[in-house]
Amino acid sequence: MFDSIRNHKKYLMGFLLILIIPSFVLFGVQGFTDFNQRGEAVATVDGHDIRKSEWDEAHRNEAQRLREQMPNLDAKLLDSDAARYATLERLVRDRVLAAAVQKDHLYTSDQRLARALQEDPGIAALRKPDGSLDVERYAQMVARQGLTPEGFEARIRSDLSMRQVLGGVQGTGFAPSAVAQVSLNAFFERREVRVLTLAAKDFAAKVAPTDAEIEQFYKDSQALFQAPEQIDVEYLVLDAAEIAKGLTLNEEDLRAYYKENVAKLSGDEERRASHILLNAAAGAPAEEREKVKAKAQALLAQVRKAPETFAAVAKANSQDAGSAAKGGDLEFFGRGAMVKPFEDVVFSLKKGEISDLVETEFGYHIIQLTDIKAPKQKTFEEMRPQIEADLKKQQAQKRFAESADGFGNTVYEQAESLKPAADQFKLEIKTAKGLTRQPVPGSGVLANERLLSALFAPDSVQNKRNTEAIETASGQLTAARVVNHAPARTLPLAEVRDSVRARLIAQRSAQMAKEEGARKLEALKSGSDTTALPASVVVSRDNPQGVSGQVLRAALSTDPKQLPSWAGVDLGEQGYAIVKVEKVLPRATPSAQNQEVQQYAQWWNAAEAQAHYELLKQRFKVKILVPEPKQ
Repeated sequence: MFDSIRNHKKYLMGFLLILIIPSFVLFGVQGFTDFNQRGEAVATVDGHDIRKSEWDEAHRNEAQRLREQMPNLDAKLLDSDAARYATLERLVRDRVLAAAVQKDHLYTSDQRLARALQEDPGIAALRKPDGSLDVERYAQMVARQGLTPEGFEARIRSDLSMRQVLGGVQGTGFAPSAVAQVSLNAFFERREVRVLTLAAKDFAAKVAPTDAEIEQFYKDSQALFQAPEQIDVEYLVLDAAEIAKGLTLNEEDLRAYYKENVAKLSGDEERRASHILLNAAAGAPAEEREKVKAKAQALLAQVRKAPETFAAVAKANSQDAGSAAKGGDLEFFGRGAMVKPFEDVVFSLKKGEISDLVETEFGYHIIQLTDIKAPKQKTFEEMRPQIEADLKKQQAQKRFAESADGFGNTVYEQAESLKPAADQFKLEIKTAKGLTRQPVPGSGVLANERLLSALFAPDSVQNKRNTEAIETASGQLTAARVVNHAPARTLPLAEVRDSVRARLIAQRSAQMAKEEGARKLEALKSGSDTTALPASVVVSRDNPQGVSGQVLRAALSTDPKQLPSWAGVDLGEQGYAIVKVEKVLPRATPSAQNQEVQQYAQWWNAAEAQAHYELLKQRFKVKILVPEPKQ
C-alpha cells in the first residue's frame, strides 16, 4: 500500500490541493487555526466568548504563580474542580471590568502608571545605590512572566484602569459609627441558654433489629454498600527532582559558579544607624508640617556642627519612642526592614556620615550611619553543598524543559503503550492496583485529582489509551494508562452484614432520640419541671462556649420578646437538642471600638463593591456555561 502511495504521490498531491485550496479561499488559514485552537465556550461576557483553552491557560498561570509563592502548597488543591472554577470566575471578573473600562472610557495616565511602578516593592528592590532603576534586571524580571517591559507596563496600566471601576464605589462608601454599632451589637448579642442534648448513641441499646429487618434495610439501601469502581494502572513520571539526582557536575563549573556568585551566596550586608524623628502626619496642615520641618532643620545643623552629640540630641528631641532612649540607635538591619525612603538613604551613606532631612510617612528624620556589617565571605568548600544543589537544580530544570514537549508528544502519539516514552526518556514504568476515583493522601502522583479524572475518563477506561502528560507538581509531568478495570458492584450481604446492622441501629437510634426530644420539648413548653436541664451558659457568635453551630443558630434565632423561649434542634445522626433561652444580654464591651467600626466599614464597602459588580454582570449579560462544582 505504501509503495503505491509513493509511486503515485504526484497525483495524490494534486488531488489534495484541489480539496484544500477552495477551503482556504472560503475560510482562510486563520479559520482553520481558530477552529482547532479555540475550543468550546465556557462563559460569555458582553457577547464575547471565553474559551476552554483560555480558561486552561489562565489556570496554569494561576497555579504556577501560587506554587512560586508557596512552594509547599499541596498540588491537588490547585488541580481541584473548585480551584479551576475559581479561576474561571476571576477570568470572568477581569473581562467584566475590562468591558466597563472600555464602555465608560476609563483611562490611566502616564503619571499614575509611573507612580504605581515606583510603589511596587519588587521594582523598588531593583534600584541601584544611586536610586536609578537597574534596567537589565527589570527586563529579566518581566521576562520571567513571559512579557516585555512594554507589555508588563501595559498590563499594569490595564489593571489600574480596571481598579477604577469598583474603586469609585468602594472608595466612597462609609459607615457612620452609630450605624456600625447597631449592626455590631446585634451580631455579637449574647444569650443565656440551657441546652439538653439527647444523644442517639444513648438509645442504641434499645434497638434490636431482626434478620428480616437487616435484609430489608440492605435491599433498600444497596447504594451504601458498594465496592467502588477500581482500576489497575501503569504510569511514568518525568520529574526534575529525579533528573537532578542523576546529574554529575565537574569541578570547573562549580568553581566558576562560586566565583560569579560568592557575594550573593555569602549573605546580605547589614547597616546600623541612629536617627532623630520629628513626627509630622501626612494629613497634617501644611503650616504645621513646615513648623516641624524648620525644627528638624535646626537640629540637623546642630548635630552637623557637633556629630559626637547626636545621641544626646536624639534622647532629648526624637519622637520615636522605641529608639529615643537609646540615643536613636536602631541596631543592625538589612534591606527591606525600613520604609523605602529611609532605607535608600541609609544604604547610600558612608560610615559616620549624617544625612540631609529624610521625609517619610512618619515625619522628618535625621540619620547617622554608625556601622556597616559586611557578610563574611564563605570559602568554596563551605559553599560546595549549596552550589552543587543550585547547579543541579538549574540543569535539571533545563533538561526537564527540553524533555517536557517530547514526553507529552510521545505519550500522545503512541497512545497504546507507555514503553516508547519510557525507552526514549530512560524512565521506569511503575504500576499501581486498586485505584478509585477518590484520591488517597500520601499516594504521590496518584493522589492528583486531574490525573485520576483522566484515568477514569471513558477513553482511558474503554480503550486503555495513555492519558495526556499531566502536570502533577511543579517540574513534574505524569502520564498513565489503565491496564485493568473493575466496575462498581454491590457487596453481598454476607460480607457487609455487620456494617448493615450498625447503620440500621444508628438510624433508628437517631430517630428515637428525635421522637423523645420532641416529646420532652412539648412537655417543657407546657410547664413541666425544668430542674433536669443542665446549668445555663452565656453564648454568642464570638464565644459559643462549645455548643454546636446548629444549636447556636437556634438559640440566636428565637424571639427575644417572648422569654423564656424554646427551640428543638435536629442534630441528624447525632440525635436531638432542646434549647431554652432564658435571657438576652447586650454584647460585652469591645476593647477596640474604633478598630471594629473600621472593620465594619471595610465589610460594608466590600459589599457595595460586590453589589456593583453583580449589576455589571447583568449589564454585560454574563453567562457561565459550566456547572459550579459541589462543595
